[in-house]
Amino acid sequence: MSSQPSNERSPLASGPNTSSAEATQGVQAALAGGSQSETTAKRNTQKLQRAAVDGLEDVKAQDIQVFNTEALSALFERVIVASGTSNRQTKALAASVCDAVREAGFDKPRVEGQENGEWIVVDCGAVVVHVMQPSIRQYYRLEEIWGSKPVRLKFGAPAPTQARPAAAGAKAKTKSATAKAKPAKPAKPDGAPAAPARAKSAKPAKSDTSQAGPARTRAVKPLKTESAEAAAAPAKPRPARPRASPKPVA
Repeated sequence: MSSQPSNERSPLASGPNTSSAEATQGVQAALAGGSQSETTAKRNTQKLQRAAVDGLEDVKAQDIQVFNTEALSALFERVIVASGTSNRQTKALAASVCDAVREAGFDKPRVEGQENGEWIVVDCGAVVVHVMQPSIRQYYRLEEIWGSKPVRLKFGAPAPTQARPAAAGAKAKTKSATAKAKPAKPAKPDGAPAAPARAKSAKPAKSDTSQAGPARTRAVKPLKTESAEAAAAPAKPRPARPRASPKPVA
C-alpha cells in the first residue's frame, strides 16, 4: 500500500527558529494586551473616582479626602471619606453618589448603613465611599488606616496633604517635650563620698534673765516701834497752869 505525501506541515519539521518566533510573538501580544487592560482599568478607576466626588460635591459634602489603596488591599483601589452634618444630609450624599456613578456608565453601587445615617458605605467596586457624621468620623479615624497615600480629588484639584497618624503626632510631641526638658544631673556612685552638709550656726538661746530685765525691788520702810523701856516707864505728869485772878468789879 503506497502512502501519499501529506501537504500539512508538522510542527517538528518547522525547526526551532520558527517555534521560538511564534512563542515570542505570543508573549509580546500578551504583554501588549495586559498593558492595555491595565491602562483601561486605571482610566475606569479615575473616571469612577471623579463621578463619586462630583456626587458628593453636588450635595455640599464636607472635608472630602481620597486615598490610593492599591498597595493596601486587593479589593478596591480608592477610598473616599466625606462628612455630612446630619442624618438627612448623609443619606442625600449617598443617593447623589449612586446617581452620579450610574450616569457615568457604571453598575449600581451597593449601599449599607442608610437606616441610621451616621455612617453610610457606598461600594462602587474599585472605589468605596464612606459618608460619616463628624463625631463618628473623628472616633473611627479612617484616615489613619487608609491615609498613607492621599491623591487629588480630580484632575486640576490642588495636591492633598498627607495625613499624619495619631501615633506619629504623639511621638513628635514626646520628642519636643524631652528636648525642652533640662538634663538631669548624673547620679553619684555608691562609693563616692557624700558632700559635707552645711551646718547652720545656731543662735544662742536667750535666758530668762536676758529676756526679762532686772527685777525692781521696792525698799521696805522699817516700822516705828517703841522700845520696851519707854513703854514700861510711867508717864510724867504735866504741871498745871495757874489760873488768872478775876478782875474786880468797879
